Amino acid sequence: MKKQFGFLMLMMFVLLLVACSNDSDTAGESMEDIEVVSEIEGTVRVALAGFQLEDGIDPITAVENKGMETFIEEQFKPRYPNIEIELTQVPWENAQAKQTAMLQSGDADVLYTGGAFATQWYQQGLLRDLDDLIEEDEDFDSSIYLTGVWENSYSVRSADGEHQFGIPAILGRRVISYDKQLFDEWGVDYLSDNPTPAEVLEKAAQMTGENPETGEMNYGLWFDGKSLNLSTFVALTHAFGATGGEGTLDDPKNIEWNLNSPEMVEVFEWLEEAAQYPPSDFLNAQGNENYGLESNNIGIFLDNDGSTVMAELRANDNEELAERYEATLNLGPDGEGWVAVDPYVMAKNAENVEASWEVLKFFTGYEAQKFNYEEYTNTPTLAEADFVSDQDIYMAKAAEIAEVSTSTLMDEANPFFGSEMAPAVNGFVSEAHNGETPDIQAYLDDLQERAERWSANQ
Repeated sequence: MKKQFGFLMLMMFVLLLVACSNDSDTAGESMEDIEVVSEIEGTVRVALAGFQLEDGIDPITAVENKGMETFIEEQFKPRYPNIEIELTQVPWENAQAKQTAMLQSGDADVLYTGGAFATQWYQQGLLRDLDDLIEEDEDFDSSIYLTGVWENSYSVRSADGEHQFGIPAILGRRVISYDKQLFDEWGVDYLSDNPTPAEVLEKAAQMTGENPETGEMNYGLWFDGKSLNLSTFVALTHAFGATGGEGTLDDPKNIEWNLNSPEMVEVFEWLEEAAQYPPSDFLNAQGNENYGLESNNIGIFLDNDGSTVMAELRANDNEELAERYEATLNLGPDGEGWVAVDPYVMAKNAENVEASWEVLKFFTGYEAQKFNYEEYTNTPTLAEADFVSDQDIYMAKAAEIAEVSTSTLMDEANPFFGSEMAPAVNGFVSEAHNGETPDIQAYLDDLQERAERWSANQ
């Protein structure tokens, strides 16, 4: 009996060893399948705005996510075994100030950041041009990125278009979304795929009031009434042909402003009417908390990213909600709108340029963008992102918008736009919503004078 028991214990031990060995082999094979890209040695200090470093739970979907540290260990280290990465995570709330200080003190080599921050740093001489690195690297292929983003975004290219200082990593989703269920309940025709400003206003007006089927209060429209980047305003300037003036951001003194044009008047007239259809909380960037859910009461959502719908689909396989909400292009003649681009950039005084370039390339390449999408639904900047879900209509529309949109003076990269125009536009929207709309032409004449004084002082 003891011999039989001992034999059984021995067999169980052998089986356990085999199982452990198989697990180890599987893990080993997955690592071995990744080929070494470079034997370059060095330490690269990377400052990431907003990224999650450790594994954790997504607060929206409650799905377990891998952090950047795990991703680097699994995907970067096998490819670059001799490069050490020192990560620093910076919250978005103080990313500009913190990362600016790191650049000035020489404490970072590579940074992921906001596009407007990168533009300002480049103009201040804190970032390195990447032209020579791109030209000398036979393996780097800029055609993998969306052409409109690579060639036109101030977030990665100098204002004169001559130099590349960043590589696009994450694209902002700014599409028009609408609730088909509310449209059906009100008996309103769905939006066209490239709705005009007039179409949006007409249908928003028809869905503002007491829902004829549910008796609940509905709002035909929502847009951000406290926007720092004025994404809706930018889309409207495309739609009405209101360029704001002529010139380039690398020569602000010689910009010929045209902020009080008839076309800009049309933009503000649209905002005046549109301000009547959202809930009052839109003035504080709120009031849209239920959009994308069963209890939604908003018909049309401008510059939406689809995150709520896609989070429900990912977490709970809620295909009914995914079917209920639709996405369209933005308000410009070809669907143009404001396109946010967050890049990776290199510090002017990076300690190890060669190793930093390899890190920067990897974090903007296919594997990193796939990781960012699958773990955090971040929008890729790749022309061919085959890992994007077929159900993710928001991602597809965002890519279409990025391909046709061009940067103009009406952009967050423009210092006057951020410091003067954003408060002016948001202030106008607030007054219009509260029934105190100022004289539009006089309002724009004042803005024109302020812009001219600003340029004269540059």
